Amino acid sequence: MEAVVITGASAGIGEEFARQLAVEGKHLVLVARRLERLETLAAELRERHNIEVACIDSDLADPAAPEQLVQALADQQITVTGLVNNAGFGDRGSFVDLDLKRQLDMIQVNVTSLVDLTWRLVPQLKQASDAFVLNVASTAAFQAGPNMAIYYATKAFVLSFSEALHEELKKTGIAVSALCPGATASEFAQEANMTDTLLFKSGTMTPEAVVSKALAGRRRAIVIPGLKNLILVWLGKVSPRMITRRLAGMLQA
Repeated sequence: MEAVVITGASAGIGEEFARQLAVEGKHLVLVARRLERLETLAAELRERHNIEVACIDSDLADPAAPEQLVQALADQQITVTGLVNNAGFGDRGSFVDLDLKRQLDMIQVNVTSLVDLTWRLVPQLKQASDAFVLNVASTAAFQAGPNMAIYYATKAFVLSFSEALHEELKKTGIAVSALCPGATASEFAQEANMTDTLLFKSGTMTPEAVVSKALAGRRRAIVIPGLKNLILVWLGKVSPRMITRRLAGMLQA
């Protein structure tokens, strides 16, 4: 089976990627820790779109997970034609007060496993036609983020990494894109303890709108969905970094 792999597919933006790629007729591999939720989604997509959907439970906070995931794909004779690196999480609070292990897990999931999995799957992607890698970054990637220092730093890495790969791999036919959404209505805010922040109170985009923009622009290096997010990123580029980081801190104080 030739399929698109989606990490963090059990909810939110990842689940919506599965739904919209299924509409395109893509066979899918859904990856997350919550296997039961993956299986429920897979059953729905198989019936509705007549596609093949495999489910793999994987905790990408485990350094061994990417290698094990690629081995599971090989065992099931799945060839990867697209990769959506969506798995990730954040946490709100000062760096010194947040649990160290949780912050190191954040780096593992948001950065290290993303890099590991991408490196292992690029050889397969080079053999596919119209292959793509879509890495979910954030508007947080464009400035430092007091009260979410590690999360912002991980997304800055994802953006820079994706831009570099976009240039390196385009001659091979692989499109690499960084999706940079702002506040989105999903489980992220609750998991990151951000539901009461000014950032989320000021309005959110739907996962449907975010993913639609991402897939439409999957051959561009950077996709920023939503006019408000575009304006905020542009203002950040013309403002002194001292101002942008203080503003970011205020939005999630």
